[in-house]
Amino acid sequence: MKRLIYLFLTLFIASCSGGGDGGDGGSGGGGGGGGGPTPQPPGKATLTAPANNKVCETGTSISDTQSNVDFSWSASANTSTYDLKIINLEANTVINKNGLTTTNTTVALNKGAPYSWQITSKNSQTTQTAASDTWKFYLAGASGETSYAPFPATLKSPGSGTTASVDSEGKVKLVWEGSDPDTETSNLKYTVYFDTTDGKQDPSDDHKDLTSQELEVAVETGVYYWRVKTTDGTNVSYSIVYSFRVE
Repeated sequence: MKRLIYLFLTLFIASCSGGGDGGDGGSGGGGGGGGGPTPQPPGKATLTAPANNKVCETGTSISDTQSNVDFSWSASANTSTYDLKIINLEANTVINKNGLTTTNTTVALNKGAPYSWQITSKNSQTTQTAASDTWKFYLAGASGETSYAPFPATLKSPGSGTTASVDSEGKVKLVWEGSDPDTETSNLKYTVYFDTTDGKQDPSDDHKDLTSQELEVAVETGVYYWRVKTTDGTNVSYSIVYSFRVE
């Protein structure tokens, strides 16, 4: 009887030891299998067409008011899909085409209007994205039209809805970017509308006919609104209105 009990205990201990060794081996294998390469963030796409700061005359007319425009860009590294964002800079309306798996697409747009466009690259294995540069173009309008208004200025700083940084003299620097499809940027002039009402009140004389793309303005605590008018001597355009806070 004692021999049987001894034999049983010996087999039991051996069985547990074997299971423990096997468990360690399984755990090691699981750790190795759980690893793998870290997903890489997508690269930045390079835009190709429509060309930047130009009049696009290659669209295919589909009606008196619209043309099909071909958009293309270079493939970016580690990218599964692309999102195309187009903004009508005149109407401030947005067109999105998301989840594109090729590096080109065609979009119907209104003739004679200014647009900006940008590509965002995405990788399905990570939440990181990469935004391309933003390009602008005018879609050719009526036949024979040769003079286009400047692109509406892009307001750079302060960003809309932000709290602005005030310098030691109690001033904030307004910065924007202007361009024109058929006029040198150096020939453009700007008028800055700056107020505490809506960004559309009559500008002061020292805010008119500026050749620089920045302006320092005196501020106090409160909310301010601003926009920029751009002229090439014949045509004018207006930016959207931005607001910022001073604390």
